[in-house]
Amino acid sequence: MTYVVLLRGINVGGRNKIAMAALREHLAQRFPGVRTYIQSGNVLLDSELPAAEVATWIEESLPQAFALDSSLIRALVLDEQQYATVLAEAPGDFGADPDAYRYDVGFYLGVGADDVRPYVPINPEVDEVAFGSHAFYFRRLTALATRSRLNRVIGSPVYASLTIRNWRTTQTLGEMLRATPRR
Repeated sequence: MTYVVLLRGINVGGRNKIAMAALREHLAQRFPGVRTYIQSGNVLLDSELPAAEVATWIEESLPQAFALDSSLIRALVLDEQQYATVLAEAPGDFGADPDAYRYDVGFYLGVGADDVRPYVPINPEVDEVAFGSHAFYFRRLTALATRSRLNRVIGSPVYASLTIRNWRTTQTLGEMLRATPRR
């Protein structure tokens, strides 16, 4: 089975730096077909293990293999069907106007939409949000992005249970997943 792995807590703000080549090499010790996308902890890999076991191995092994603050490291492991659901649940026009809006996807790590919803405020003049089963979808007007309330999620109690990617990255990972040869 091919999984999309979203790592939280690496290569952010100059902390917990891992070169993607080193990450691929480390993960390849345990999993075949390791591919990464950009520097922010986006991985595709193959494994017959359940997603929870893949996540546990990654979360436990990364701090041992690299000089990392282990309290920041989380791994969200989604199978092909779950990732397809993330893409399908996005609002119909999500990503349609990248010149006017910024689009972000907040993936849930061990929490659900009901847990996250109270901590995702919006400025009605700037922001729109929709909640799905694995993620929330946040759109903000680029011209007024400084007035967006997305940054308020950062200090909230659920922030450690989220990992955020822009829509372009989210879509690219879906394309990479669809391009993976079936075994």
